[in-house]
Amino acid sequence: MRRRSPASSPIEYMEKGAPKNQQSRLCLLALLSAFFWFLLLYFHFVVLGGSTVEDPPQLNPSSLSHESVSTRSVRTTQSTTIKRPSNIQRVPTNGLTSARTSTDNHPSKEEQKLVNDAANDGQKNSENFPFMRALRTIENKSDPCGGRYIYVHDLPPRFNENMLKECRSLSLWTNMCKFTTNAGLGPPLENVAGVFSDTGWYATNQFAVDVIFNNRMKQYECLTNDSSLAAAIFVPFYAGFDIARYLWGYNISTRDAASLDLVEWLERRPEWSIMGGKDHFLVAGRITWDFRRLSDEESDWGNKLLFLPAAKNMSMLVVESSPWNANDFGIPYPTYFHPAKDADVFTWQDRMRKLERKWLFSFAGAPRPGNLKCIRGQIIDQCKNSKVCKLLECDFGESKCHSPSSIMNMFQSSLFCLQPQGDSYTRRSAFDSMLAGCIPVFFHPGSAYTQYTWHLPKDFSKYSVFIPEDDIRKRNVSIEERLNEISPEQVKIMREEVISLIPRLIYADPRSKLETFKDAFDVAVQAIIDKVTKLRRDIINGRVNENFIEELSWKYPLLAEGQDPLSAHEWDPFFSKPKDGNRDSNGSSAEAAKNSWKSEQREQA
Repeated sequence: MRRRSPASSPIEYMEKGAPKNQQSRLCLLALLSAFFWFLLLYFHFVVLGGSTVEDPPQLNPSSLSHESVSTRSVRTTQSTTIKRPSNIQRVPTNGLTSARTSTDNHPSKEEQKLVNDAANDGQKNSENFPFMRALRTIENKSDPCGGRYIYVHDLPPRFNENMLKECRSLSLWTNMCKFTTNAGLGPPLENVAGVFSDTGWYATNQFAVDVIFNNRMKQYECLTNDSSLAAAIFVPFYAGFDIARYLWGYNISTRDAASLDLVEWLERRPEWSIMGGKDHFLVAGRITWDFRRLSDEESDWGNKLLFLPAAKNMSMLVVESSPWNANDFGIPYPTYFHPAKDADVFTWQDRMRKLERKWLFSFAGAPRPGNLKCIRGQIIDQCKNSKVCKLLECDFGESKCHSPSSIMNMFQSSLFCLQPQGDSYTRRSAFDSMLAGCIPVFFHPGSAYTQYTWHLPKDFSKYSVFIPEDDIRKRNVSIEERLNEISPEQVKIMREEVISLIPRLIYADPRSKLETFKDAFDVAVQAIIDKVTKLRRDIINGRVNENFIEELSWKYPLLAEGQDPLSAHEWDPFFSKPKDGNRDSNGSSAEAAKNSWKSEQREQA
């Protein structure tokens, strides 16, 4: 065997070892490159992306509620700089808590792609949504306000307080100055006839919800100056008072001015850009038709607040909503009772249970001879011809129908109280009667069942009687005979249900707070919070309901899970769109609103 020369071995070993050393250097370079890219990605997603690794903040409600205005501005600005898809706030809901959304909010193909891309990315990028801090408060079990914070816009006084200073201009026939006293409750009622309690009763105007709600909001326990924590954002605009000033004798420019001014102000706010206004809500203590002018003809009624694109994103709480639109929600008319403490409610409920009711049924109202579809005339005739019906006829001039004491005394003496529609679907009388423990009798589903879905049970038979209008109008059905078919045991059960509903149908004194009961304000605010929370979660998860039919808005709260809104419903005939294209099956919405004002004039005569 040939041996290698020792002299040549070092060079040969170096030449043979060169490939191994070169491979080690390449591995080192690869490791350095990987580490560099890891640092780059970490900096991009964690530092610039808003840090997905931070723990949920521990909130202090007491400190939040006393933050300065300057702090609010700083925090709001910071919250709006969080990176997010630019158009994601336009994603509509997938069946809100009330199951009503707007078809105008349906996404375009580009927006739908954004949502789908977000869904495909899963939950890992959810922190990029600017409302995530508000959602995380729900998880903080040590915070009693978690998921319930409300941010209130600090509007210029022209949108609210200045109207109260000019209270004489708020109504053509009524001096509203006295009705805006006592935080909007009006002057106290004296219990001369023993019909009321000794405290908590006021001569409250039926259109005073604007100021009552706003003053109740000032006492809300979970207010915050940090809008990034807010479950919803309240706009304290007195929309009802605003339009009331200009309904008669003013051009459309004057009627629309404040609404357009408000929208312009809101859209400049950083809070608006977070969800395009979908987390905003406001209150108008009037019927929806006052805010739904169908054209720009000077002769047309009301303003166009609810038809403004920005307003379609907001939720508006009104005493009567539209069955065919998705951006307004019905809340109760104010009654005369505004308790300051829970004991007042308990005492009143017990009293209503023990009353002797000598009348089978009663009716307070006036006929509508100019409205051929109205059944009031027939109801009045039936009541006059019955020995078990009590009637209070309301018309111009002096009438017991205009006396809160006379009205409540009649309701307290009756088992059933008739509540037909009048100039529009709804009546304040329905809530006055239930406050008296009287079982309401409705003749149109739009008078309560499709209106107050937040405040009344879905099963209307638990607390009311429904007699279709055509049974009275065409079939001459006897109301007395129909009511006598209900057994005394069932009447007692229904009356107890009505009495149990009283707390959620009244507005507590805005200067105080009920401890155990949820009043109409509490119910409405929670419903709005649930609605916005569900919408935010749908946005994160990329859920969209492209098949929502706005014209069937009235039907969605009544549907069972998974039920097709196009399936037949017994109330379809009540809300079918007329052949002339007018969306109000009870005649022109403008005429309904005008007639409502005639009723107000009649009441103040």
